[in-house]
Amino acid sequence: MKWIKTYERWIYVGLIVIGAIIWIVQQQEDAPVQPLPLEQVEQEEQQEQQVEEQASVIVDVKGAVKRAGVYEVAPTSRIHDVIQLAGGLTDEADETKVNFAMKVHDEMVIYVPKKGEEIIELADTHMPDRTNGKVNINTATAEQLQTLQGIGPAKASAIIAYREEHGPFQKVEDLLNVSGIGPKSLEKIKEQIVVR
Repeated sequence: MKWIKTYERWIYVGLIVIGAIIWIVQQQEDAPVQPLPLEQVEQEEQQEQQVEEQASVIVDVKGAVKRAGVYEVAPTSRIHDVIQLAGGLTDEADETKVNFAMKVHDEMVIYVPKKGEEIIELADTHMPDRTNGKVNINTATAEQLQTLQGIGPAKASAIIAYREEHGPFQKVEDLLNVSGIGPKSLEKIKEQIVVR
């Protein structure tokens, strides 16, 4: 009989423990959600503002387009999209000198030359250019890139594909992110290239 009373006692203790656990869980579920600290709210607002600021870029369209001017476009836009916003090309435009597939970036100048016109040097244009004999890797065509030591058609295509996918190079060393270009390749061409 003693063991039955001991057994019953343990059952009661077990039931009390289970009841206490259930009560604690319910209290936690019913607990009010604490508001975010002020600093965290401010940080989230700043992050949202940065995202909004990056939601558009400003580009300047010049040359043989119907409505030259400054346009605000999405950062994923291509030169083709911006030229359409500018009313399209005029009859005098030399389409062969424009890379319509290139992505735009903030403060970019898009210059469309007329047929037979010599390409004028504009700071940070989309046009392929050389600066003091150096090739601008952000704007150079595949042909211009191939004038660099050790850069053939495959590496030139890889450079163009990389900058179209990731945007303009910020520094010369960013070329190391391009498939097929290692430290030795970069060392050969470092003095021949520029980033603008």
